[in-house]
Amino acid sequence: MFCFFSHFPAPSRSSVNSPPAHYVLKVQSFSLLVKNSIERYESETFEAGGYKWKLVLYPGGNKSKNVREHISLYLALDDTSSLHHGWEIYVNFRLFLHDQNNDDYLVVQDTVGKERRFHKMKAEWGIDQFIPLRDFNVVSKGYLVDDTCAFGAEVFVCKERNTGKGECLVMMKDAITYKHLYEFDNLSKLDSEFCDSKPFNAGNYKWKIKLYPNGRDAEFGNYLSLYLTLVDPSALSHGSKIYAQITLRILDQKQAKHHFGKASYWFSASCHENGASRFMPISNFTNQNMGYQMKNSCLVEAEVTILGVVDAVS
Repeated sequence: MFCFFSHFPAPSRSSVNSPPAHYVLKVQSFSLLVKNSIERYESETFEAGGYKWKLVLYPGGNKSKNVREHISLYLALDDTSSLHHGWEIYVNFRLFLHDQNNDDYLVVQDTVGKERRFHKMKAEWGIDQFIPLRDFNVVSKGYLVDDTCAFGAEVFVCKERNTGKGECLVMMKDAITYKHLYEFDNLSKLDSEFCDSKPFNAGNYKWKIKLYPNGRDAEFGNYLSLYLTLVDPSALSHGSKIYAQITLRILDQKQAKHHFGKASYWFSASCHENGASRFMPISNFTNQNMGYQMKNSCLVEAEVTILGVVDAVS
């Protein structure tokens, strides 16, 4: 008779004559697993129901779940990286232990007939207390004979479901600030309303500083406009975003009283440019005594700190 602590739900147990339909894991010299500090063993992959699986064996119990004096046995979905986000597999499975004396099998299920849901975030189900070691080691029970035993699994995929698309937000620890200084020259000879800096790297992305020396849209003729823009926003996948803190600064080349603006923005394929349309009055920018524009050029500095990234997953 098996004895379980009350805080572990007792699994269902029965005996059958047929071997497991999908996989058998035979172990010779079982005692050497624990002796050689093999706390967890994963079988080779096997296929059932159109998916690949593994048996995961803890010969001395799953210590991460505070299991002692038992064997723990689990079914694990192999290579979850190939699964789309939101894809779920509902599975009914049984775990086996060969009784070598009677040539039949102990069958253990955590809950009879209950389907288990496998997905990227939960790819492993099984029995924490598969069998007590004191019973497993009794030769008359036939589970361990000549230090050899055999486990097995049957896996039946009941249904599959796609719960839809999603996203993954990663906020950056110890975010790095990138600086880039660029000189815009020949401002009076521009043949367009704006000028771009050369591309520069910040994080894993390329950026440009975009300067409108005569202003943009409604601010034309009144305020200088200044922006930071992604160089290739079309490279971002749909739903991907970058959360960045930016500081844009026009240097005062005379008195070092630099004019700057600082803010945080979301950048994406549909919103790849952020900044200020009213960054500085044009009258201040063109005033030679203030030092922002000297000899028909100005120095603009951008600081970019990537604070977070959202990637679409499907």
